[in-house]
Amino acid sequence: MDTEVNPEHPVSGASVPKRPAPRLPGREPELSRLTSLFPAALGGRAASAVLVGEFGMGKSATLHTVATLAADAGFTVAIATGSRLESHLPGGLARQLADALSAPGTPRPSATELCGPAGESEALELFFGLVREAAGRGPLFLGIDNVHLADAWSMRCLAYIRNRVLDLPVLIVLTALTGHPPHHDVALLEMAGCTPASITLNGLGDAAAAEILGLAPGELATACREATGGNPYLLQALRPRLLPGADPHELGSSLIGQVLHTRMQEFPHAAEILHAAAILGEDAGFDLLAQLAGVDELDALQAIDTMVRLHVLTNSNQPVLTYSFVRNSLLKDMPQTTRAVNHGRAAKLLSETGAPVERVAAHLLEATSIRIPWGVDVLRLSARDAVFSGRPELAARHLRRALAERLSSGRRVAVLLQLAHAEFQVDPPAAAKRVREAVDTIGNRETAAVIATAMLLSLCGGQDARLGISAAGQIAARLDAGGPDAVWPLLCVTYLAEAGSRLGPPPEFRDFEEQWAPLTDPAAQRSRSALLALDAVRSGESAQDALGHFADALSGDDSELFEQHYFFTLATAVLADEPAHVDRLCRALDVEREPWDVHVPHGALPTLARGIALQASGDLQRASVHFESLLRRFDERGGTTTCPVGVLCAAKLVECWVDLGRFEAATSLLDRMDFVASQGLFTHTYLLYARGRLRVATGYTRFGFEDLLSCGRRLAHHGMRFPGFVPWRAHAARAALALGQADDAARLAEEDSTAAARWGAARPLGTALTTLGLVREDDEAERALTKAITTLRTSPARLQLATALTELGSLQARHGQSEKAIETLRQAVELSEHCGARPLARRAAEELRSSRRALTPAKDNEHGLTRQENRIAVMAAQGLTNREIATALHLTRRTVELHLSGAYRKLGIPGRAELGGALAKSHRADAR
Repeated sequence: MDTEVNPEHPVSGASVPKRPAPRLPGREPELSRLTSLFPAALGGRAASAVLVGEFGMGKSATLHTVATLAADAGFTVAIATGSRLESHLPGGLARQLADALSAPGTPRPSATELCGPAGESEALELFFGLVREAAGRGPLFLGIDNVHLADAWSMRCLAYIRNRVLDLPVLIVLTALTGHPPHHDVALLEMAGCTPASITLNGLGDAAAAEILGLAPGELATACREATGGNPYLLQALRPRLLPGADPHELGSSLIGQVLHTRMQEFPHAAEILHAAAILGEDAGFDLLAQLAGVDELDALQAIDTMVRLHVLTNSNQPVLTYSFVRNSLLKDMPQTTRAVNHGRAAKLLSETGAPVERVAAHLLEATSIRIPWGVDVLRLSARDAVFSGRPELAARHLRRALAERLSSGRRVAVLLQLAHAEFQVDPPAAAKRVREAVDTIGNRETAAVIATAMLLSLCGGQDARLGISAAGQIAARLDAGGPDAVWPLLCVTYLAEAGSRLGPPPEFRDFEEQWAPLTDPAAQRSRSALLALDAVRSGESAQDALGHFADALSGDDSELFEQHYFFTLATAVLADEPAHVDRLCRALDVEREPWDVHVPHGALPTLARGIALQASGDLQRASVHFESLLRRFDERGGTTTCPVGVLCAAKLVECWVDLGRFEAATSLLDRMDFVASQGLFTHTYLLYARGRLRVATGYTRFGFEDLLSCGRRLAHHGMRFPGFVPWRAHAARAALALGQADDAARLAEEDSTAAARWGAARPLGTALTTLGLVREDDEAERALTKAITTLRTSPARLQLATALTELGSLQARHGQSEKAIETLRQAVELSEHCGARPLARRAAEELRSSRRALTPAKDNEHGLTRQENRIAVMAAQGLTNREIATALHLTRRTVELHLSGAYRKLGIPGRAELGGALAKSHRADAR
């Protein structure tokens, strides 16, 4: 900040001797503007300038530098400096100027004469006379430093000469503090003489800051300039504290804090607001500043206004301290206990206003010497967010602060396990020690089980899941003496976490069977039913059994198992075709509390479950709306590519867009996904399936085929035989046909049919029968497709039904059954358009148009042969066999036979021998 007295320059009125002007880095433009006023004053016309700036911006140094330059240019220099401690003394600043203005050898005016107690007019005229006589001897430079601190009489003297020196060789330069409220009733411009040049000293740039600090230009110099705002006085204070590795934004000087606090004492309540602003930092708002400072709101508003004008606080809705160096300096000047108590008070105020937990926790970290029991939950929530945003070190700091509180056994276990999770990211051995400490701390068994379960549910997967599984296993062993009801819920979630985090087969579920019999707690029995349902799904043996167990698991209010990523993914795949079960699942998942996993937005699981059910029913438009809105929320939390539920949502949306024909949007979304990072997630299997479908749909059939096969291999590694999770074989068989691999297609179709028949649900069975219809020929193909349609009509799977109808209509058209084909394809077009499946609707519509054209008689015969019948009949009359005709026209022999039978009937002949004569007769008749 500007000092009251600059020891390098005179404070009384002595003339400044000629000497080299000191260098002021970065102030060349301001000095150039000031020296540009010299010619006017040297030519006999008065000039003036007002130099303003905030504390420490170098106003005094700039004034004395330009005074040295003025002396070199032939000016007589007189400088006076205003002082806070002398502002009450009448004429103090005027007397400083009078000493310099008096001619050598002449008596100087006395204080009594100059301060005017005998007569104001005489005293004012005396002061003007001194100025006029000095200007008569040569050009005069009058410099008044810190004019805002001048006494009232001196201000009046300066105002008096203002219009009386216009024709004299006088240059007046005043310096003033930005925004400083005037002490008296004379405005700054009234003292500046003629119309002044107004010059504002702003912060220095990077190059000048580096020069002051003795640094080379670069990132460090820039950081120092940012921390101080380029304020020269603050830069000088920062320089000796720049030790190697220091962060300029974290440095401060207790001396600077003391100086600023002292300066603010002259303004009512400013010192209290200043300290409150230092404590609150970026959280400073008007109401919080007033409350923390203990100041009435109107008084606080006046103090804030004053400090904003002084540039101590920013002029914004949140008036924070202008520079981080100033804030750090104020905090360093504050006793540690005072700081801790005030940070605790700030945390409480922020918590009561609903501020983000991260901001509340930041103050709790600083309140180290006091007890704040309510802050433990805040610290844990903030640590949770920090871990999932990639800041485990910060999370560990929060949790260590929480451990400093007096905690019950259960809460200490919870904090220790959470700390182990945070430390695992940076120091796995330390995390293992935390787990052992948590196990040794267990007092209440039931609480420990709940805590361990919550820990597992909060983990996304991968390496941190391995830590959670290990910790849960140790806790389960510690709780085993409490009986199966105490340990069973934890065992269930541990099993699910392990099953979902493995790339290979999950642990053998039957290992738990021996513990089922003693279960008496209803919640434990429901969790048993949930795992029985999962076992039925994995085995792929019975849809009916799986649905029965799911119904039992959904009969209570507890939803934790359904929130587990692996379980949720499979449960929704099974329940999607059961509207009543979907409703129950959504109600169970729609809980008031926040999800365990921080990446999962509130209400995301029921929204995703509903979207999956809508997609399964063929309502693609509504399903995509659910998925898109949810994906935006995952994006906001950074969980789209890392959280299993986010990955599942993205994969389902890609699949939905493929069916809707939105291939570019699907490609763009997949480009964002990290296939390498998500390989440890079970939902990555669905991501592979979605990409395989997109690639096949967009012409990259070989790559799509490989993705679908890879999906199948992963399911096999997981021991997943349930055919309804992803119908990968159906799409892989279609890709194989397109690639000319008919044997692979037939094998896949047969495998799919066997798995679907074993499972027994309508959707997978109808899908598998549709695939069989593609790989088989003639009557077998038609029977398979007809059965697929019959089966799918009993399920909500309208899109799959539209697919089966399209395939059957195409087959009927190829077999010459145009009337049947038209009716079948009409249904296919109507149903696929209702689903919004544009690619399927276009294909069905094209087939329908072809079938209608086929019914139109050929124009060159009188017996009403269709174009296809006429073409086949002509080829047969030319001696080609049915096999040769089928090969040439890419038809089956059965189709050729059907068309020939139709031609024989219309021509009225018994068979192929009469075909040539009948066609010739028909053509001669047409010619006539």
